[in-house]
Amino acid sequence: MKIVKVEPIPVAYPEPNDFNAERYLCLVKITTDDGLVGWGESITQFKEANFAVAALIEGLSEFVIGKSPIDNQAIWTSIRERYWWYGYRGGLAAYALSAIDIALWDLKGKALNASLLDLLGGPVHEKLPAIASGHAHDSSIPAMAEQAKGWLATGMQGVKVGFGKRGNAHLGYEHDRDVEYVKQMREALGPDKKLIIDLGYAIKWDVATAVKRVQAFDEYNIDWIEEPLGAWDPEGYRTLRDKTKTLIAYGEREWNVAGYEAIIATGTCDVFGIDPGRVEGVTGFTKIVSRIESAKRQANAHAWSSAIVSAASIAVSFSSLAFKLFEFKPLANPMQNDLVKTPLTHTDGWVYPPSGPGLGIEINEDVVNKYRQKK
Repeated sequence: MKIVKVEPIPVAYPEPNDFNAERYLCLVKITTDDGLVGWGESITQFKEANFAVAALIEGLSEFVIGKSPIDNQAIWTSIRERYWWYGYRGGLAAYALSAIDIALWDLKGKALNASLLDLLGGPVHEKLPAIASGHAHDSSIPAMAEQAKGWLATGMQGVKVGFGKRGNAHLGYEHDRDVEYVKQMREALGPDKKLIIDLGYAIKWDVATAVKRVQAFDEYNIDWIEEPLGAWDPEGYRTLRDKTKTLIAYGEREWNVAGYEAIIATGTCDVFGIDPGRVEGVTGFTKIVSRIESAKRQANAHAWSSAIVSAASIAVSFSSLAFKLFEFKPLANPMQNDLVKTPLTHTDGWVYPPSGPGLGIEINEDVVNKYRQKK
């Protein structure tokens, strides 16, 4: 079996979970000479990055075409050796490799009639709690609390909410409003449901603000706060860690093992966010997770894009004890609910180990074509 075609497919789609903003992904479809197809994805996020990643995938296809998908890790290494000059610490090159690598794992599983989880060694969890991961949009705090209660009505066991996002919530900017929001959310959800706060890129807290805000949040038992000081501030995060109780999460903006090892060395991160559509695919994802396990820290899949990355993330999450939960978008959207024949979801608030060859999903190509990005 040999790979005969590598096709990058930039897509643009409306995201109800992000105030209906247009979001961007670069998918990749890899086909073998006997007709097997594997699908991958990079979470490019912005329009200009999508076409650049597609061009890189086309260029890097010379390391893929003619090879066997069984040799996926050798292909990963050869691509990484190629892009050292223009992707030494990550960037668009890591996106391209991520998409290719996920598709190769999908193909390998199909070729061997094994699930990705099987290829990774099998499940170490019987089940994982499902969490609703959305953004705060409404101007009314009581309305947002009621919306979160509605998300939990399906059985999900907690809520992760993004501050500083599109819409009218205006969270992350005023101390009293933020604290009142957290208070009302805790009252609405009850004492046993998980509550996680995720600060968007628009929020620019200094260390003193972060300390004051998180100390106030500590009273309401939030599970963790994500990126309160952005992607990298070891000294600031050390101060925040010393003065607060809530777990600190960051890392999702890193690109590779070296980036995560640098954060681990600071001792300031409790929960590491990782996105296989960014960190050089499933191969990069698993390498990073092994470091996090060794450091006895928690890992969490950042799977806020399509069902392709979600499927890969569920498999890796079940393969490692470092993972404690899995996030789902609460509102239906094209890249999660329409892209695959059977959408990924939870059962009464629990996620169970995935099955089926490769990623275990069947792509609806009509949906892919519907959302192909136009230049």
